[in-house]
Amino acid sequence: MKRSMLNMLALSACTVAFNAHAQKFDGLAATPQMGWNSWNTFACDINEKLIRDTADAMIKNGLKDAGYEYVNIDDCWHGKRDEKGVIQADPERFPSGMKALADYVHGKGLKIGIYSDVGATTCGGHPGSRGHEYQDAQTYAAWGIDYIKYDWCDSKGLNAVGAYTTMRDAIRAAGRPMLFSMCEWGDNKPWEWAKDVGHSWRTTGDIYLCFDCEFSEASYSRWGVLQILDKQAGLRVHSGPGHWNDMDMLEVGRGLTEDEDRSHFAAWAMLASPLILGNDVRKMSDATKRILTNKDVIAINQDKLGIQAWRFMQAGQLEYWAKPLDNGEWAMMILNRSEQPTPVSYQWTNYRINDDMSKRVLDTTKTVFTWTDAWTGKTGDTSKKLESKLAPHGTIVLRLKARS
Repeated sequence: MKRSMLNMLALSACTVAFNAHAQKFDGLAATPQMGWNSWNTFACDINEKLIRDTADAMIKNGLKDAGYEYVNIDDCWHGKRDEKGVIQADPERFPSGMKALADYVHGKGLKIGIYSDVGATTCGGHPGSRGHEYQDAQTYAAWGIDYIKYDWCDSKGLNAVGAYTTMRDAIRAAGRPMLFSMCEWGDNKPWEWAKDVGHSWRTTGDIYLCFDCEFSEASYSRWGVLQILDKQAGLRVHSGPGHWNDMDMLEVGRGLTEDEDRSHFAAWAMLASPLILGNDVRKMSDATKRILTNKDVIAINQDKLGIQAWRFMQAGQLEYWAKPLDNGEWAMMILNRSEQPTPVSYQWTNYRINDDMSKRVLDTTKTVFTWTDAWTGKTGDTSKKLESKLAPHGTIVLRLKARS
């Protein structure tokens, strides 16, 4: 047998052996990841100054202290591949290069993310990673990248499991722990197979800047907040520490009403979705800052149990959601889907809430729980009926603890 053939067989055997043991990096996304992404506000209008200014603003505006750590560059950062196939950053948009930009972000105590795609081209028509997965992962590792968002455009002829597993293995081979965010749109039900592949996976198509609507393109739709929330039914059993259902980037601070912004943020927090900001964090209203840095709502999202909320009751236009928390505590969200103010009258002692998945029970028929409203700071307990009036598309978010 020729030496070249022996070498080829040896390489093949090594590849098979590696792939048999390849896995995503553990220790990442123990709680849903928090950060910012450039796409919702800026799309392709990005450059290195924007990314640096955003990192600075995340510190100045208290976002870093609130837990947001990733500064993610979405599509359109790409230049061309060089003669060896190595991807380059756009020299006009990113003249200092990605390594220098990563160093700057790291110097601020933050982490940096980048975007690619399973296809030969990205959604924006730039070079994707198909056929260059290992090469690209090595390049990202050399740049100091901490997070990879991996899209599903130009995927014709590809098997989703194979395409995403290949990039997972490439990231592992590159040797740098990088959070792997799968943006597969839920087309191939990644929640059923991606637990050991990605740290999060998109469950739907893209979000649209509205609270209750569907925006249809020629071949696909984009979804409002309520539509994405509805599409999470039945998915909670697949979510948990290190593997999250991703409901897409946040639209808070981009034109919804203040009540809608609160409800949007609360729903993503309750359902343990990654909290990836999509607004311009350099220019935020005081209301937007208060919502995005609300420590009590963030704590519900970041609870270490990592159990996703479920809707346990619907009464007219009011929805009641429950989420078991660590230390025997609970979170509850009451959501007004209506465009009209709606009264709330909830008699705690009428309900015993049982979560079959986590085997947890919120039994207010026997135990009195104290509660704190995450938005207002108001307190009370379950011995008295909860009565309030919810604004159109508004929410109440409560954290409950058994009285000792």
